[in-house]
Amino acid sequence: MLERPSSRRLFLGSTAAGLGAIFWTVPGAFAEELSRTPRLTEGPFYPDKLPLDTDNDLIIVDKNVTPAVGEITHLTGKITDAKGSPIKEAEIEIWQCDGNGVYLHTSDSGRKKFDKNFQGYGRFTTNAKGEYRFRTIKPVPYPGRTPHIHFKVKKGDRTLLTSQIFIAGLSSNARDGVFRGLSDPIDRELVQTEFKPLKGSKTGELTASFDVVVGRTPDEDKKDEKKDNK
Repeated sequence: MLERPSSRRLFLGSTAAGLGAIFWTVPGAFAEELSRTPRLTEGPFYPDKLPLDTDNDLIIVDKNVTPAVGEITHLTGKITDAKGSPIKEAEIEIWQCDGNGVYLHTSDSGRKKFDKNFQGYGRFTTNAKGEYRFRTIKPVPYPGRTPHIHFKVKKGDRTLLTSQIFIAGLSSNARDGVFRGLSDPIDRELVQTEFKPLKGSKTGELTASFDVVVGRTPDEDKKDEKKDNK
């Protein structure tokens, strides 16, 4: 993994979220690379028992018709490597607390208040363009934490990245221990995105776009292994 030089030049890409992926170049380098999405802690509340319904719609559980409490959000994005090449058939998982600030985990102190209409966890396999999509709720504060969504990216039996998504520009981010752990302001920007009104929605739905850039993929490792064995 190349280090980020202090002399790098930054380019902000245009995305629906307005933040985009960040490119940097090294003087004399042959190619530009995307800055990798920073790794962040998985946290204590990755579901200790996955729900029966694990699809990418966290608003409706199984065949229930009552939606979860919260601001419905369409979370979309693309998963790529540092060169911008899409990673297809990668599995992305997300999990977050419900509208009451309670996680789908038996150790959460507020378990009795958990919204039974909220799935709490979902997963999706990227298409050929590396794209993913979820329908969930806008994250809310959890005791001691600013609003955030946890996510994990896997390819086969290998975890490529575990991190978190924060609401862009939220004042409570600066008081969050996990967010403050990112000392580089560029890294802090890379884990934030805007939650905007969904155009044409009559029910106040939101949209958020968050692109994920991972390091080496299993396919790249296999190619190098073949070269080493020749």
